Amino acid sequence: MRLFSELVLRGLKIRNRIAVSPMCEYSSNDGFANDWHLVHLGSRAVGGAGIVFTEATAVTPDGRISPQDLGIWKDQHIEMLSRITRFVSGQGALPGIQLAHAGRKGSAWRPSDSRSGAIGPDEGGWVPGAPSAIRFADNFPMPQELDGNGIRGVVEAFGDAAQRALAAGFKIVEIHSAHGYLLHEFLSPLSNHRTDAYGGSFENRTRILREVIVAVRAVWPETLPVFVRISASDWTEGGWDIEQSVELAQLIGPLGVDLIDCSSGGNVATAQIPLAPGYQVPFAEAVRKRGGVRTGAVGLITTGEQAEKIIASGQADIVLLAREFLRDPYWPLHVAATTGENAAWPVQYLRAAPAGTKAQAAFEA
Repeated sequence: MRLFSELVLRGLKIRNRIAVSPMCEYSSNDGFANDWHLVHLGSRAVGGAGIVFTEATAVTPDGRISPQDLGIWKDQHIEMLSRITRFVSGQGALPGIQLAHAGRKGSAWRPSDSRSGAIGPDEGGWVPGAPSAIRFADNFPMPQELDGNGIRGVVEAFGDAAQRALAAGFKIVEIHSAHGYLLHEFLSPLSNHRTDAYGGSFENRTRILREVIVAVRAVWPETLPVFVRISASDWTEGGWDIEQSVELAQLIGPLGVDLIDCSSGGNVATAQIPLAPGYQVPFAEAVRKRGGVRTGAVGLITTGEQAEKIIASGQADIVLLAREFLRDPYWPLHVAATTGENAAWPVQYLRAAPAGTKAQAAFEA
């Protein structure tokens, strides 16, 4: 495997192993995508990424992190999302959407606001749902424990959102079960203190995620892949860890999950995370080799050499970049130019392709 080698997932051919990781933009009104999202996502497709993911896209209004989150809880959201998928697809990239529910971390101020933590109902906030009535942090809202009807509603909302995503033209759907949001909250014994069928044992704590996967797969075509993002570790004693992540992979692969996007953290406000280049890559390697599911590596991946090593050594099947794509929307093209790979420069930009590249040769021909 090489970074710029093609990857086949079900009926899709992905032009390389580089994906734009979901990145919250906090730029929506009532969940609607707008011109910002079109340009933000479209420019990364122009820049040569193989997959371009939307930010975490809420499946219900109360599943948002902030009031400015992107959403897909109603049919009216489809039109603008369709415009984005058409453009992304037209540049040779595959449009992906991350379906999400924020759980107890919802009803929070966006990072650019002067305040942090909980937004009160009188300021446009809401009471978030969670597996248990446990705050994420002192300044976050006290969530309400979801009852059986609430859990069924969440599962149905993910399925409905997947149908809308298909109608909007997305080719990959990723279920967000990481970073301390709702599905991750159910997985971790630190945030899930339930005593019913959705709490306690590993089987019970993973139940809602498995139900969501089944609901999504029921409406998502067999020819298109489903990803799941997990936090492979809470980085806290007694929490979710890599061993449970491997066991989870063994459970959800047969349910129709094609790739697990391996991140970490986000569920414990005081967790001490050893940040370093590639610090989460061993999680992707362990889940891939022991869990039997393809994986994506994410987290402080910034150079072509680093990304190439991850893919070539079999630690992961794709790499997902976030901040590096904010710094350089054309990162894949620039990496390819330094390594001699044949990246797909847009015809409009061929005149600027670096000397000696196949793209420049195509322009001169």
